[in-house]
Amino acid sequence: MKLIRWGTTGQEKTGVIINDIQYDTSAFGGDYDEKFFENNGLERLAEFVKANEGSLLPVPEGARLGSPVARPSKLICIGLNYADHARETNAAMPPEPVIFMKSTTSLTGPFDEIVIPKNSVKTDWEVELAIVISKKASYIEEADALDYVAGYVLHNDVSEREFQLERNGTWDKGKGCDTFAPLGPFLATKEEIKDVNQLRLWLTVNGEKMQDGNTSNFIFNVPFVISYISQFMTLLPGDVVSTGTPAGVGLGFNPPVYLKAGDVVELGIDGLGVSRQQVVDYVKKDV
Repeated sequence: MKLIRWGTTGQEKTGVIINDIQYDTSAFGGDYDEKFFENNGLERLAEFVKANEGSLLPVPEGARLGSPVARPSKLICIGLNYADHARETNAAMPPEPVIFMKSTTSLTGPFDEIVIPKNSVKTDWEVELAIVISKKASYIEEADALDYVAGYVLHNDVSEREFQLERNGTWDKGKGCDTFAPLGPFLATKEEIKDVNQLRLWLTVNGEKMQDGNTSNFIFNVPFVISYISQFMTLLPGDVVSTGTPAGVGLGFNPPVYLKAGDVVELGIDGLGVSRQQVVDYVKKDV
């Protein structure tokens, strides 16, 4: 199945994609959140869709798509997981996965705007494959790791490099700004993806190809990453794990190239669709 959430920000309804048509499943009840995944939501949703085949209503044309996963308990990322990306950023090859967190408030829809943060001069892009966790995972074995996967989703790990690398402390401060985690357009359940370690992923800025990689070049593959993270924290149903980016980020150019207002970022992964974000400047909003 392919799961979507659609509608106004903060008021999204659920849906599925069948034969490239978006259908409303809000009558199913609930949201695609921790409770959904924890309580066999994928199986129950499949039964609901089958039982209502032919009577599901299409999503209104032009409806906004939100993140296909409602705000998870955690958004965990793996850094420097492609050798070419480590080299372009002059970073040492990690002997173990680098783990950092993105704030869940950074989560947005796949076609929402990227807002350059206040005082930012080095906002960058990163196309990534993300994993959605299906059930509670703690101290799991690598051989069992895929049993804990609900599905996969396209993620733009937007990053502010000055905040991340020049302001001391952890990477998190350059990763968790508002709008820095466009997710989607849909969540593909794991049977939709034949080989998660053989997927092409790419990104363009204003139509110019910046990133063009393949998950076959992971330093640490999907089962290893899930098992590894579970040794340090419990993964909960609906949690999102982003697996790193290939070469071609703005930081890696000489001189570096960063996003500015008016830029358009487009990205995609085999089997996981395409997303598109326009970049805008931060504007203070009245509270």
